[in-house]
Amino acid sequence: MVDAELYLPEDWFRSDYRRLWKELHIPANRVFQTKPQIGLALVRRAHEQNLPFEVVACDSVYGRDGAFRAGLAADGITYVADVPKDYHVYLSPPKVGVPPAVPGQRGRAPSVPRVLSAEAAVEVQSLAVADLPWETVRVRSCERGQVEMPCWRRRVWVVEGALVREEWLLLHREADGDIRYTLSNASGQTPLATLAGWRAGRYFAERTFQDSKSELGWDELMARKYRAWMHHTALDALALWFIARARLRWAQEHPRDRELAQELEVETLPALSVANVRLLLAVVIPLPRLTLEQAIRLVVQHLFERSRSTRSRLNKRRDPPAHSQNRAATVRSP
Repeated sequence: MVDAELYLPEDWFRSDYRRLWKELHIPANRVFQTKPQIGLALVRRAHEQNLPFEVVACDSVYGRDGAFRAGLAADGITYVADVPKDYHVYLSPPKVGVPPAVPGQRGRAPSVPRVLSAEAAVEVQSLAVADLPWETVRVRSCERGQVEMPCWRRRVWVVEGALVREEWLLLHREADGDIRYTLSNASGQTPLATLAGWRAGRYFAERTFQDSKSELGWDELMARKYRAWMHHTALDALALWFIARARLRWAQEHPRDRELAQELEVETLPALSVANVRLLLAVVIPLPRLTLEQAIRLVVQHLFERSRSTRSRLNKRRDPPAHSQNRAATVRSP
């Protein structure tokens, strides 16, 4: 994890939410952005800071947004983006332009570009016919053997406003028979194995978030402040970075034994996991054990602080702010 931003619903940008913004410490300069718009901004920020990466891989929440993909393409960034099965593409280059005005027709002359070709767009799922010539691609090795993807691809065209763009449409079949659909702006000479490898590589990004939630506590934060969420996420990112470095160092200093792998009849031995590192840290950095007296003292202190918090809330209810009293007096005056 290298960056993050909290999505806020569009309703939160109404004027009646401004008081809540102050209470939650939300930056006043925030403007509403969809999740794809936030994602594009994060990718561009990483790119501007020279963070090395080969390709952007994303699910259909982002892939179905044509402006998101077009923005990456305009920046020269390669992507492999999933799209839903009902996403529309063209099988030949469509002609796009402003239709000519019809003589004698009332109203304004057309000014918005649109598709002028007779050929209609089709849903990507319509291309998954029964006799599709699937090609099985081996994308990587894992602890359970080889990861293989039955794939098929073809060139398609999409329309964004007046812009027509050519993309790869990659179909791959899951083990349960479900078919996934992916669009990519990779060059026409990109091998099928490369596209499949990029698509399969998204697993590691998803694995990172799962580890962060299940092992590092990213999903355990309960807070009302925007800044608290950002701080907690930053700490999780630092923890992930520390563990990544520890795993890399372990792999370099303790290479996996090939003879042991052959003896166990597996292709490769498992790598150090995030859970393994967490267990080792728990041993070398144990939490302090409290005596019964120390535990009682902490409980009493906690109860005392809760009582003070309750008293503070009650005082605020009994003694409203001065500006509220003035407003009430103004209303009651004759």
